[in-house]
Parts: sequence; structure tokens; C-alpha cells
Amino acid sequence: MTPGKAFLSTDEIRPLAERSDLMGFWLVTHCWATIALAVALFAIWPNPLTFVFAVLVVGSRQLGLAILMHEAAHNALFKSRKLNDVVGEWFCGRPILAELMAYRHYHLTHHRFTQTDKDPDLALSSKFPTTRASLKRKFIRDLTGQTGYKQLAAQIMMSIRLAGDDEAVEAASSDFAQAFKARDLFKSLPVFIGIIVLMGAIGDWWWGLAFWLLPYLTWFQFVLRVRNIAEHGATEASENPLQNTRTTLAGPIARLFVAPYWVNYHLEHHLVMHVPCWRLKKMHELLTEKGVTEQMRVAPSYRQALVEAGWKTAEP
Repeated sequence: MTPGKAFLSTDEIRPLAERSDLMGFWLVTHCWATIALAVALFAIWPNPLTFVFAVLVVGSRQLGLAILMHEAAHNALFKSRKLNDVVGEWFCGRPILAELMAYRHYHLTHHRFTQTDKDPDLALSSKFPTTRASLKRKFIRDLTGQTGYKQLAAQIMMSIRLAGDDEAVEAASSDFAQAFKARDLFKSLPVFIGIIVLMGAIGDWWWGLAFWLLPYLTWFQFVLRVRNIAEHGATEASENPLQNTRTTLAGPIARLFVAPYWVNYHLEHHLVMHVPCWRLKKMHELLTEKGVTEQMRVAPSYRQALVEAGWKTAEP
């Protein structure tokens, strides 16, 4: 499960994989502070532009929370397992209706069987390449809240249906974890609603609905889909670690709105999954020095990743 050893020595991997509690706390603090600042900007200058800006930034930081929960699932956010579990669960996962433990089990399976028949994520990537029209339909459903609403409603109904049935809950865990969903929704729902209520108490009553629920139902769903497409969509269905995953280069704007916390360096993450996200760029640079990136599937932008997934392909 560490294919990067074919390209990097143990002495090169060891410093890259060193974890930092200080950096872990900084990343979580940064994510929540960015959310607060985006809403504060609207509070100071309330207008349509700052409203849209806040929704987009909060939605991208909701993805940021998912990414940091992903880090905790790999025990890479903090040095201790306990800190990873507690912070990853309650400060990253539960606020976006996700569940760390279910996600960890599912996600490690994804790493072990990437782009093979046993990969639980194969259902996401096997749909690509597709057509531009198909991608547009998916994006419209995401941005208009249709995807988020349907998933949330299905999650609530599933949680009610599975209440008290431990075997059924366990069987559904992978499906929930695949989209950063909690299998036991009612453990996460109070946290999610609590954030909505807190925002309403700090500002106007509708702030929580506008700046937590709305981003969750729209922009979060959109960037989550873009992330999934960029990482494994239209990649090689093989065990070749340099071709079954994609790294996508991202500038400042993409990092702000689409790809927070170095999530774009996904191929590097698959090569050595316990390297903390904030060291993946350094790992990419090291692989570039060795000439390995010439063999890697690297997209120069998210636009190009979507083109490879079918954005320029017309309907037959």
C-alpha cells in the first residue's frame, strides 16, 4: 500500500511523512477562520457580490473540512491516534454530516485496490470519460441544490430506516462514506444544525441557512464532484500508480474555491498515503527532480482534468 517506495527511498519518505500537531491545529483553525472571515466580509459589506463570495468560500471550506477529516482518517493530521479521531470526527467530519470511522474503513480499501474491481470508488470513476452534455447536467444539478437535497433526504430516510439495525447500518457504511456521509445521521445532524443556529444567533436569523446549508447543498456538492473527477475520472483502470490517479496543478484561485489544503496532489497521496497534505507539494517537487513526474498523469489545471473527463466531447 506504499507504491511510492519504488520511486523514493526510505530516507526520503521519512521526513515527508513526519506529522506535526502544531500544523494539524493550524489547518483546522485556518479552515474555520476562513469560513468566519468570509461571512464577516458579507456582514461588513452586505451586497450580492460578497454574498456569493461567502457562499463559494464556505462551500470550498466544507470540502476543506472533508479533506482534513481524510487526513485524520490516515492519522496524518496529528501525531496521536486519539487527536486524529477526536478532532477529525467532531471538528471536521460531523459539521458536514460525515463520519470518520466509517470513512476510514472504506477509504483504506480504496487505497489498497485503486482502480480495480475491488475499489469501492470505481463506481465514481468508471463513468468517465463521458460527454460535455452529461457533465453539464451533473453540474447544474449540483449548483442548483438538486444533488445536495436528494442526498440529504436519502440520508435522513436511510437513517430512519436503519435505526436499530446494526447489520444493515454496517452494510450501508461504504455507500455513506463514499460521499462523506455519516451512516448514523442523527449523531451528526445536531452538530450541523448547531452551526446553523449559531450563525443565526451571531448575525441575522437566516445566516445559518444562507452560509451553511446553502453552500452545503450547492457549491460543496459541485467541488466534491470536480474533485472526484479530477482524482480518478478518465484515468487508467490498472494497478499502475502513476496512471490510475491524477494530480491536478492549481493556482491561488483554484485553491481558494475548488482545491483547498493540497487536495490536488492526489497521485502523490496515493504513492505514500501517510504523508501529511501540507508536504505533498514538496513530494511533488522531489519526484519532479527525479524525473518521475514525466511518467505521471498530471493535469495542468482543473479545466484540463475536466476536458480529459469529457468536457469537450459532444453527444454521439
